Amino acid sequence: MRSILRFSVLAILSAIVFSSLTGCSDSASSTNGPIDASQTPADGSKAEPEKKKSDYPPIPSAVAQADIKNLDGTTFKVADKKGKVILLNMWATWCGPCRAEMPSLVRMQDEHRDAGLEVIGLNTDDETVAQINDFAAEMKLNYTIVWAGTDLQTALLRISKFGGIPQSFIIDRDGNLRGVFRGASPADIKKMEELVALVVNE
Repeated sequence: MRSILRFSVLAILSAIVFSSLTGCSDSASSTNGPIDASQTPADGSKAEPEKKKSDYPPIPSAVAQADIKNLDGTTFKVADKKGKVILLNMWATWCGPCRAEMPSLVRMQDEHRDAGLEVIGLNTDDETVAQINDFAAEMKLNYTIVWAGTDLQTALLRISKFGGIPQSFIIDRDGNLRGVFRGASPADIKKMEELVALVVNE
């Protein structure tokens, strides 16, 4: 009986340690990992292996129409980017897992820029422009860095149902949500890279 109890305690501790490596979170009930953005058929049947674009939900208007602030003070909306594949990535300078996944975001931007991918890093904190620019230079970031306002953050958290960062949202050229990724485990980053490659080549 003692060995079973000891094994259970070790399993729980291992799970806690692993989860702390995959995302910065203050929400104990959140679950890391990707979410399938496709709609599940109402009758509960299995979805077809290949999905048409119409099988994916449009990004909510609270995300599409939110004003996003560039570091120079200008603003834009996700809706303005229609025709591009957008990867929205929520991050902060103090988040270790955010830093860990950034080389993959840099690589995806390099590989798929000409195919219409735009990675947009949504800073969730209130660092100054100088702090963000120093951080971007240190990390050699090659993609757009902006501030994510409270309304946009709230709308994205409603989609992901995850209170931590990093988290990423893949939006296709038609403005449909194609994937949500919570945390930054190597397996999740690999799945995100595969999905981005698939969507940009459609």
